[in-house]
Amino acid sequence: MQTVGRGLIATGSIGARLAGLDWAAIERSLDDSGWSRTPPVLTPAECGDLAALYDDDRRFRSRVDMARYRFGLGEYKYFADPLPPVVGDLRVEAYPRLQLIANRWESSLGQRTRPFPPDLRSFLAICATRGQRKPTPLLLRYQEGGYNCLHQDLYGEIAFPLQLTCVLSRRQTDFTGGESLLVEQRPRQQSRADAVAMEQGELLIFATRYRPVHGARGYYRANLRHGVSRVLSGLRVSLGVIFHNAE
Repeated sequence: MQTVGRGLIATGSIGARLAGLDWAAIERSLDDSGWSRTPPVLTPAECGDLAALYDDDRRFRSRVDMARYRFGLGEYKYFADPLPPVVGDLRVEAYPRLQLIANRWESSLGQRTRPFPPDLRSFLAICATRGQRKPTPLLLRYQEGGYNCLHQDLYGEIAFPLQLTCVLSRRQTDFTGGESLLVEQRPRQQSRADAVAMEQGELLIFATRYRPVHGARGYYRANLRHGVSRVLSGLRVSLGVIFHNAE
């Protein structure tokens, strides 16, 4: 068996790899800070193959120049259907585990009377009833000097509370800088920022909009925005997996 990074077995299906993660620890981290980092889940070969797709416009439905919209400096492309198998498998297999956390969060905040369904297909059917039918997984590419401003990935009325990203390039070999940024704002408090230096193939799971925090009067929202710090050298390519579709 081949091991990658910090000991994760990089054999078997995406579902099997996700099943091998410490989900209790992931859930604790998400509850405590709104984000959690896993050991490598994708192999170097899978990361390289996905990054190489960026120049094949047939695989994408749209391209965004960040500078044009003052989103940052870089560009990204949204995949078209059908998604690449690795991306589709990540989306399908991660959703049921994250759905359990998402429903607990929403229940704590009193946000939903209807729980998120247990499988991705059923959730996307709900998105479609609100006109959200376009796939949202994407590849992002930053060259030297590139960055992504703090933001939230909301594409319509329906938004799943969690999402994930995976850096496909090799830190210190393909690029330097380019840390993943997560900034949390609680009511009447200063913002708290985390900078996460992601290694190739690792997953960063984080809140799409907010997480519940238990206070003296019950639970309240702590809003989270995410971005990417300036790339100091080289080329950084990453995958974003968002579970709700876009209008």
